[in-house]
Amino acid sequence: IQEKLFTFYRKHVAIPPTEQSIAKQAALDICAELRNYIHHKFPDMQLREMHLSGSLYDDLQVVRADHIQLMVPLLMEKNLWSCVPGEETILNLPGFCLIRRENVEYFPRGSSYWDRCVVGGYLCPKSVIATFEKVVSGSINWPAIGSILGYVIRPVVPSESLILEVQYEEDRRLFIDFLPLVVLEEHAAVAKAHRLPRYGNMWRLSQRGAETAALMGRDQHDSGCRCLCLKILKAICHYNLQLSHLTASHLTNILLHTCEKESDWSHGVLADRFLQVLRETVGHLEKGELPSAMDPKVDLFFRTHRRGD
Repeated sequence: IQEKLFTFYRKHVAIPPTEQSIAKQAALDICAELRNYIHHKFPDMQLREMHLSGSLYDDLQVVRADHIQLMVPLLMEKNLWSCVPGEETILNLPGFCLIRRENVEYFPRGSSYWDRCVVGGYLCPKSVIATFEKVVSGSINWPAIGSILGYVIRPVVPSESLILEVQYEEDRRLFIDFLPLVVLEEHAAVAKAHRLPRYGNMWRLSQRGAETAALMGRDQHDSGCRCLCLKILKAICHYNLQLSHLTASHLTNILLHTCEKESDWSHGVLADRFLQVLRETVGHLEKGELPSAMDPKVDLFFRTHRRGD
């Protein structure tokens, strides 16, 4: 099975470096154009520097170089906003949070640019997405920009989030997920909806960076095969529709849990670790729960709403 796994990786998992490089460059080009447009047309919009993120950026993408996240950090005044963890709210939802508007008596509505997206005293992620949608989908002349860059660019509609489709070669497409981000104190939250509508005002606490860093850090420490195992598992889920509900975050967390039980992740034991992770995955599916390796009170299966990166 060891040799079959390596063969499967070479033939069906690994993305050629040139394809990755071209896709990344397309994403960088779009990011630069979008940044310049917003700075010039909406100079009062309070934003930090946009940046790319996701598995393509971290060299963890599989099969095709076809998706990446464009993180759009909102500039938030610390004295006007606070993060309320989901488990401390009446909704009792670990892994999510509310962004609460503070000090309204001293700094009335309108003191912050993002007050326009407040609903019921809290920053509404759907309202933030709608604000950017007017810019990205409604204002920018993407055909003109695409002709200059040599791409065909169009917003994806309808979509539950804000996504650009970029055709950068005749048979190559890249989907850029435009993802507003709020960082307050030690919390990083993204405007990524929960699968249940009643949680529509909640922001998703993002652990992707910590999860990826933990996995890659272990591999760098001992030249292990954890990331290789993750990529093989991601490809298997990609090719099998029945497994499509298992996201990259699910698989990463299962691997991190397995790392707590096994210390030897050398490439010579890839088959053993692969089979062990499969058994762990089956066990979590049978229980119907998957605690986050970063925050055990969060059940990642409860958070599931669509394929992730």
